[in-house]
Amino acid sequence: MASKRNLAFFAATLRFFARRPWGLALLVWLVLIAPAQAAVELRVAIKKNLDRVKVGSSTPAVVRDETGRKLGEITALDAFSVRTGGRGVALGNWSGDRLYIEPTEEGYVWIGDNWYRGRTELIRQGQGVTAINRVDLEEYLYSVVGSEAIPSWHQEALKAQAVAARTYALYQRAISANRLYDLETTTQTQVYKGISSEYISTQEAVKATVGQILTYHGKTILAAFHSSSGGHTENVEDVWSSRLPYLRGVIDYDQRSPVFQWTKTFSSEELARRISGIGNVKALIPERTTPRGRIVTMRIVGDRGTKTLTGAQLRQALDLRSTLFTVSAENDTFQINGRGFGHGIGLSQWGTYYLADRGVDYQRILAHYYQNARLTQM
Repeated sequence: MASKRNLAFFAATLRFFARRPWGLALLVWLVLIAPAQAAVELRVAIKKNLDRVKVGSSTPAVVRDETGRKLGEITALDAFSVRTGGRGVALGNWSGDRLYIEPTEEGYVWIGDNWYRGRTELIRQGQGVTAINRVDLEEYLYSVVGSEAIPSWHQEALKAQAVAARTYALYQRAISANRLYDLETTTQTQVYKGISSEYISTQEAVKATVGQILTYHGKTILAAFHSSSGGHTENVEDVWSSRLPYLRGVIDYDQRSPVFQWTKTFSSEELARRISGIGNVKALIPERTTPRGRIVTMRIVGDRGTKTLTGAQLRQALDLRSTLFTVSAENDTFQINGRGFGHGIGLSQWGTYYLADRGVDYQRILAHYYQNARLTQM
């Protein structure tokens, strides 16, 4: 309804100026100087390749096919099961290559086990159904900031997170143009839980930075972020592949992080269960590390063989918080002493928390963690 009112107002304004001799010149001037904020719709995969997906709407909702043709309506607050049908998907008696559920009256959609803003797109992926939330970028960020940061943090920290998350989402959208969706909902992209992780504080942070993104030479940057670096962030090429001039290692301020230091202990037998094919583990020997000590590759020696794993592979196998750790062994017991949580590249969320708490504004926080990047309006 709001968009229709805006269009009606704009049309009336055009008619008003068009009837005046100076109107056309003034209109051109207004268009040139007026800031424009175009809406951006993201495609977020909520449930992927499942036999069935539960969907619904908080208000009556229209069901459309892939051409936009209205197939019918579903009632409010009822659960419906979507399944594969033919070469596409089916909802009740309706089917198509794609189905869309569009709430009326600014309602929310139900996908799987959460409420979300926007609308639902249902597609067939492989042998199952994938449910995609099509949501406005700014409204998507209400939830992401609440999921990635702690809502009670200082507003400057939440603003920094909002800009980083907005930039990251647009970067992913740009490189995923030929995929079925732009983002997922986990830490593999950025955490998104829908309405359940929205807060007044996160909405305020998003609105205060609306449309602001980080760029380098006019292009949206890869605004990577993580929980805690363990004292110093990494140069991106030391952990991933390509050098980027804005992802440089800097001093972090995350010493107050609850994950700044951590320890895990494993027996030789437990390591053998987690790292298969080499028998009981006898030694873990770092082969290559970053200048800051993060494990790039590790050689694992067992009584039946040897295996080399990347730091990321070992972190996943042992469920570690980061790859920044050392190993000590005694009597077939291995103690891993680590620091930080995450890959250590880009913005540190706990470092951001500390800086904001000390009165540093979000612009300076972003300039610290994203060297050489520029804060610009989208």
